[in-house]
Amino acid sequence: MGDPVVRFEIGCRNRPTTSSFYETCFGWTIEDDGLSGDIRTGGGQGGGTGIDGALTALGHDPHQYVMVYIQIADIDAACKTLSSQGGAVKIGPIDIPGGKGRFAWFDDPEGNTLGLFEPPQ
Repeated sequence: MGDPVVRFEIGCRNRPTTSSFYETCFGWTIEDDGLSGDIRTGGGQGGGTGIDGALTALGHDPHQYVMVYIQIADIDAACKTLSSQGGAVKIGPIDIPGGKGRFAWFDDPEGNTLGLFEPPQ
């Protein structure tokens, strides 16, 4: 089995307004954690069929984006492999504060930007 998509992230400028939109339209629960709003879709940790995510206002470009994260065992090795196959690392790898793992953003050969997530060891 391949590496799974485990999380998504939606970028925005105004987190309260955007949170209200997704809560009203889709019934999601968004909990502000200070850095972002953790999105509970009813899946992921909630035990349903979807995955959970985050609503993030970075305070700089990019403001509007959608990111999916692929969970991998070794982010450094994955970045080396994707670079050798025509991809390009855009950001990272970066340690997530609080020992919550590491992440990176990369472009595939067509220019699509995706994320990598390495859980804490």
